[in-house]
Amino acid sequence: MSMQAGRPGGTRPGFPSIALEYPLSLGTFETYAAAQRAVDALSDAQFPVQNCLIVGTELKQLERVTGRLTWSRVLLAGMMSGLWLGLFVGLVFAMFGQRQDGFTLMAFTALSGAVFGMIWSALGYAFTRGARDFTSVSQTVATKYEVLCEHKHAQAARDILVKEGLISGYPVQQPAQPSQAAPPPPPPAPHAPQ
Repeated sequence: MSMQAGRPGGTRPGFPSIALEYPLSLGTFETYAAAQRAVDALSDAQFPVQNCLIVGTELKQLERVTGRLTWSRVLLAGMMSGLWLGLFVGLVFAMFGQRQDGFTLMAFTALSGAVFGMIWSALGYAFTRGARDFTSVSQTVATKYEVLCEHKHAQAARDILVKEGLISGYPVQQPAQPSQAAPPPPPPAPHAPQ
């Protein structure tokens, strides 16, 4: 289960803060599923996962073009959205109103909503003057996911993830070994007296 707080670093009653104290990186993963697997491995090892944070980095925006925008599509979309809004308003009036004929009221509000929706959509499209004659769906996605952990638990988390094979171990520095030096050159031969 995931919960998102309203403000970065802020808290709301009943929600945890999303900020960590002095976070350290445990690893960077190519997919969200891989980052989720890392946190799940920590959870399976009884690690206090409430000290972890998954951060999507290197964001990019994708916009999928879904079709060409024409006057007929604009008017049809406006009519349909207005129709649904009109039906809803008519249903509310019919449920709480004094009138006996609720069906007629709902039909009238649905028709009025459809006409209003068409007019409103036509005005909005006319003001764009053809600057955007296509429909699309946008999405912001991360290309990498980093798992962070509070500093006081970071080493224990790294040890678990290395043991599970989810991250590579950090190279351990070997103590400096005395180098094998070449034997010193032989002393020069003494000069014979003359």
